[in-house]
Amino acid sequence: MNAPAAPRVRFAPSPTGHLHVGGARTALFNWLYARSQGGTFILRIEDTDQERSTEASYAAILRGMEWLGLEWDEGPGKGGPCGPYLQSERLDTYRDHLRRLADQGRAYRCFCTGADLEAREKAVTEAGGQWEGYDGKCRALSADASATLAAAGTPHAWRLHTPAEGVTFWYDLVVGKREFQNAVLVDRVIVKADGFPTYQFACVVDDQLMGITHVLRGDDHVSNTPFQILIYDAFGWTPPKFGHLPMILGPDRKRLSKRHGATSVEEFRDQGILPDAMINYLALLGWSIGAGGDEVLETAALVKSSASRKSTARRRLSTTTSWRTSTASTSSGCRRSSGCAGAADHRRARLGLGRGLAGGGC
Repeated sequence: MNAPAAPRVRFAPSPTGHLHVGGARTALFNWLYARSQGGTFILRIEDTDQERSTEASYAAILRGMEWLGLEWDEGPGKGGPCGPYLQSERLDTYRDHLRRLADQGRAYRCFCTGADLEAREKAVTEAGGQWEGYDGKCRALSADASATLAAAGTPHAWRLHTPAEGVTFWYDLVVGKREFQNAVLVDRVIVKADGFPTYQFACVVDDQLMGITHVLRGDDHVSNTPFQILIYDAFGWTPPKFGHLPMILGPDRKRLSKRHGATSVEEFRDQGILPDAMINYLALLGWSIGAGGDEVLETAALVKSSASRKSTARRRLSTTTSWRTSTASTSSGCRRSSGCAGAADHRRARLGLGRGLAGGGC
């Protein structure tokens, strides 16, 4: 019997702001899983939102990852067999895959403008109905009518043709079986009128081509998953395993935001927080210190446990930081920070992880 392939996981932030602690925790859990299983950790930048993506945010994400010591095996600055790792540099790939779906009748042009959709939504709601996001108007166009409008230069997006009946389900690594009725999964846009793919389409194509085996991300993506599974199905691909981690909450049990104080990794850094303290803090949001004093337990258990660990507690970070500050020197006198040449090796040792990596091809 062949041994299972080494896992390939990814952290795929959008460069629309600084590295949020929620994103950092997602990156950490993916990094931990890759390191503990002899797998590959990929950093991919999802910059298809041309209006909001900035070079400053891109640079801030890289700085945050480097400060935390979450080194990636493939991605910006590292390269790899599945590059490029910026989605804005992969547009030809998305066009090719859109063409495949269009040829198979699984995607269709949509000529509806934003004003058209708003007018139809208003009409439905005023009549007492519920607008689901799209009513399938352009799906009813014949192939000839659609081609004629496109040839005339009429702006259009592309939508995925989704089933109207049945259910889409998956077994989540964190909470178990999840399912959605297909009737509520509207035909979402997969390529916008400007030719750029939507997040939904690009991430599926990239995860497939990059050989991603496990998708570990925040549970704000749960509603995206069934539609993404339908994209996998349209291509005839097998989806990766999905695990959705609970969002980090503030003391008031609401999603962590600026009103709670610092939310980005660099803000905590600027307050004097040490990298190891931040790593421990993020890990403890998904686990607690074991009886044996382990700082971070087995990754598979850590990920599984996160279903019941949602709230952030600044006092936990303060306690961790105090302890870290008092023990921040190694036996060689090297401070445990990302500025130390041995920081990455120290972090591997502290987490009980081996150094060997095994990566699958594309």
